[in-house]
Amino acid sequence: MIIVPKDTPTKDLHQYLLGGIAPRPIAFVSTIDKNGHVNLAPFSFFNVFSAKPPIVVFSPAYSGKTGLSKNTLDNVKEHPECVINVVNYAIVHKMNLASSPYPKGVSEFEKAGFTPILSDIVKPPRVKESPVQMECKIQQIIELGKEGGAGNLVIAEVLRIHIDDKVLDDNKMIDPRKIDLVSRMNGNWYCRANGDALFELNKLDSEVVVGIDAIPSYVKELNILSETELVKLASEKELPTEQEIQTLRNEIEKKLNILSKENFYSNLCLLAKEELKKNNVREAWKYLLIPQLLNK
Repeated sequence: MIIVPKDTPTKDLHQYLLGGIAPRPIAFVSTIDKNGHVNLAPFSFFNVFSAKPPIVVFSPAYSGKTGLSKNTLDNVKEHPECVINVVNYAIVHKMNLASSPYPKGVSEFEKAGFTPILSDIVKPPRVKESPVQMECKIQQIIELGKEGGAGNLVIAEVLRIHIDDKVLDDNKMIDPRKIDLVSRMNGNWYCRANGDALFELNKLDSEVVVGIDAIPSYVKELNILSETELVKLASEKELPTEQEIQTLRNEIEKKLNILSKENFYSNLCLLAKEELKKNNVREAWKYLLIPQLLNK
């Protein structure tokens, strides 16, 4: 399927975009208008874009049905402050109540059963039930269009962060296993960052690794190693030395007839696979590089 945005109805294009760009974090934004009326609304066009200065951006779009602006957008224009409250599983169902299009001046805090608490710096209240609350000053509002469905980038500087101690680990950092965040998919679907949905990958942004192209072609052609195992090999910072490879070759030649011509390459891959299961990545590399040593 190929989608041409200019030829696609906005309501359909909206769903394709939301279905393909997901999961998205949720900003549960509390604002206040010039008369002191408080509003609380969720937005999944949201993320963090800078740490120094600490900048978050969310986007209240003009209604696709009426073309009207959201109360949140009107409020931040009248009073350029907000609180961004994050949403975890414990509050997501009540948060959904707050997304109902109540008239201006109606408190979503009351309608959805949330507890407003005073902020330290800004006028809009915080949501007590939220595990992380960020008091923000609006820096800029960028209108992306005039029609229904057009977004408005609300760029906000975080002035203060309130974190529930219950979601912290032993190092006083937010533990993803404790905070139990939720995010938006498309339609009525949400995603919960909990249990088996969580997994770890070592950061590589400060280290140069050998890469997939360093893996001998025979290894990829035999398909004995899985994609995950190939990536594990590619994530090494350096390859074993010729001396390390030669030492291993001498050891296995004494113990096993593993280097017979008939199954030479397959046996090397199987030995490497066993080492990878034990997370001995450097040992796995030694097996796989033996042919290069023999060809010299």
